[in-house]
Amino acid sequence: MPFRLGVPELLIILVIVIVLFGVGRLGKIGTDLGTAIREFRKGLQGDEKPEEKKEDEKKS
Repeated sequence: MPFRLGVPELLIILVIVIVLFGVGRLGKIGTDLGTAIREFRKGLQGDEKPEEKKEDEKKS
C-alpha cells in the first residue's frame, strides 16, 4: 500500500481542514452530506405508495 495513514497523519489533515473551512462550516458540510445520503437512500427504495409520499411531503 503506497499511502499508510496513521493517527498523527490524520490529525494533521484534520487540523488543516479545520483551518481552511472553519468549525462552523464543517458542521454545515456534515449536515448537508447527511441529508444528501438520506435522500439518496430514499430514492433507491422508490417503492413507496403514493399515500406515503403525500404524508412525507406534508411533514416537510
